[in-house]
Amino acid sequence: MKPTRVLVLHGPNLNLLGRRDPAQYGTLTLAEINAELLRRATERGVELRCAQSNLEGTLIDLIQGAVGWADAIVINPGSYSHTSIGIRDAIEAVAIPTVEVHLSNIYSREEFRQHSITAARCVGVISGFRSQSYYLGLDAALAHVESSARSHGKAGKTRPRKRSR
Repeated sequence: MKPTRVLVLHGPNLNLLGRRDPAQYGTLTLAEINAELLRRATERGVELRCAQSNLEGTLIDLIQGAVGWADAIVINPGSYSHTSIGIRDAIEAVAIPTVEVHLSNIYSREEFRQHSITAARCVGVISGFRSQSYYLGLDAALAHVESSARSHGKAGKTRPRKRSR
């Protein structure tokens, strides 16, 4: 049986974590967050890939490239969550369960940050817990995959009733 595979994507400016507005985003670097995600994934027998890009098209390519490999995606689209119909459409098109995460509570910030275009195509959103948002997002993605596997496993074992004539 193959391990569960999760792709973690970080959007624009997340490469600046640790020095970018620590009051809002915390003091951990992206490398530290990725290392902790990898530790947690390994502990659970999960294969994990992490990538960061400041470019919308690159994030779309990474989402599309996950088809056939990833069982789930955890994404922090950063500011693209408020503007990118392209990322939203890519999440919808690949049909891979996706959890959106944000380090800050986007609902307590400026009005333009309080709406996520991408969230509607995700199975859920976790916002406001700094680095914990990623770890909770990984847990949520894995719980969703496990729940879906149980549901489909049971459905696959149920035989249809024969029709009487």
